[in-house]
Amino acid sequence: MENIVPTFRQLFLSSQKSCVIVSAPRYTYATMSESKTFSSLRKILKLIGLSEKRIDELVSRIQEWLLDDQAEKAGEVQYPYHLRDDFLSPAELNFYRVLQMAVSDWAIIFVKVSLGDLFYAQTGEFGQNQAYRNKIDRKHVDFLLCNPQTIRPILGIELDDKSHQRADRQARDRFVDEVFAAAKLPIAHITVRQGYPSEKLNQYLREKVIAPPQADSKPGEPDAQKESSEAPACPQCGAEMVKRTAKTGVNKGKVFWGCSRYPRCRGIMNLEQPDR
Repeated sequence: MENIVPTFRQLFLSSQKSCVIVSAPRYTYATMSESKTFSSLRKILKLIGLSEKRIDELVSRIQEWLLDDQAEKAGEVQYPYHLRDDFLSPAELNFYRVLQMAVSDWAIIFVKVSLGDLFYAQTGEFGQNQAYRNKIDRKHVDFLLCNPQTIRPILGIELDDKSHQRADRQARDRFVDEVFAAAKLPIAHITVRQGYPSEKLNQYLREKVIAPPQADSKPGEPDAQKESSEAPACPQCGAEMVKRTAKTGVNKGKVFWGCSRYPRCRGIMNLEQPDR
C-alpha cells in the first residue's frame, strides 16, 4: 500500500500535464495520453479495493477537475448549459397534479430535492462527515412534502417505475430508505400507474406522515411536546417552537420554548415570554 499511494499521486499530477484538451464549438477531445493515464489509474483504484461504481465516480470527478483547470489556465471557461424540456417526466407530472389536489390543505410540495440539502451527517469528525455527505449529495427524492407554515419536511415520496425493479435501483432505494429512517423522516413509495384516486392517496400519505398537518417537534426528541398553533416562532430562524424541559444545569426541570429544528437551530425562549 505504501508504494501505491505515491503512484496514485503521480498519476493524478501527470494527467494534468499530459492531457491536452482541444475544444470545438460543441465537442471536447482528449489525447491518447489521457486515456492511458486513466486506464492506469483505474487499475490502481481497483487494486486498493474500490468497486467499479466508486472508480467511475472518482474518475468522473477527476475529469471534471481537469477540465476546470484547463479552462481556467486558458481563460476560456465554458458554460454549455441548456434548459431541460423534461424537468418532470410525463409520469412524474401526472402524479404531481394528483398530489397537489390530495395534499393542498395540509402540505406543500417540492420536487427533486437533493438529499445533500435535506440531510447532514454528524459523526464528530469533519472528514467522516464529508465522506457521508458525498454518499448522498448526488441523490434526490422525487417529491418532498413540507409543513406549509414552517417548511419543515414531513414526508418524502418516491415514484417507482419499472426501472426500480433493477438490482442496482433496488440497492439505491434501500440506501435512500435507510438514510430517511436514520434521520427519522418517513418516506413513501408510490408505484407508477395511469390514475391515482385523490382521496385514497390523501389518506395513505396522512398515515405515513408523523403529525400532519404540522410538524412541531424533532422526531426522536422525547421531551418535545406538541403544541397548538399558539406556539411562538423561533426568534432565530422563524420555525415553530415546541416545549422542552431542561435536563441538566441550574435550570434542570424548567420548561422552555425550543426551536423545532434543533440541533440545526438552537433558538430558545422563556415559556412565559409573549409570542413574537
